[in-house]
Amino acid sequence: MTLTSDLADTVATIRAEVAHLHAELPRWGLVVWTAGNVSARVPGHDLLVIKPSGVGYDELTPEAMVVCDLDGNLVDGDHSPSSDTAAHAYVYKHLPEVGGVVHTHSTYATAWAARGEPIPCVLTMMGDEFGGEIPIGPFALIGDDSIGHGIVETLRNHRSSAVLMQNHGPFTIGPTAKAAVKAAVMCEEVARTVHIARQLGEPIPIDPDKIVALYERYQNVYGQPEVTDR
Repeated sequence: MTLTSDLADTVATIRAEVAHLHAELPRWGLVVWTAGNVSARVPGHDLLVIKPSGVGYDELTPEAMVVCDLDGNLVDGDHSPSSDTAAHAYVYKHLPEVGGVVHTHSTYATAWAARGEPIPCVLTMMGDEFGGEIPIGPFALIGDDSIGHGIVETLRNHRSSAVLMQNHGPFTIGPTAKAAVKAAVMCEEVARTVHIARQLGEPIPIDPDKIVALYERYQNVYGQPEVTDR
């Protein structure tokens, strides 16, 4: 596929954004070596931008990012795509509201995934960000879209933007790639905090009605209003 000049400009902007967001993963201690990946949908096209496979974070320039179609095939770039590309592509194909996907092997969230145990909603931060527990997705092998199937099946009717794929690790989604990175950071934070709380005793669950109230306030009221041109 040849990128038109307009599309090439759009892709160049997304490549720069995705490269920048990858730097957030080691910054927040979510990855080691070359593990983990961030992708972003190319709006209006059946394309995504993702990191290349096995390339160190210090080498992830905008030009190193690769463009793939929603079947995971390489469309533009000089490197082989991430081994998780098929999973990301499946999510974009089946969840049109998703604009960004992130995968890490962050320590505490992955520990919960190794146990096959959801992270219970015992923190207001969890109610705010995830609208309840962070669920467990099914075990799936890497290399095809099996992981994507598990992500979609688990999150399609769930408020959570994070899923812990059993024996593997967390995947997060968002309306933008930046939102998905934020969800990955928050997922690791609550995984760590709830783990520590359980060392002290049994955490106190939050009433489901209160969780809904927390989620609605945070998603719809929290933060600064958008400023429009006058």
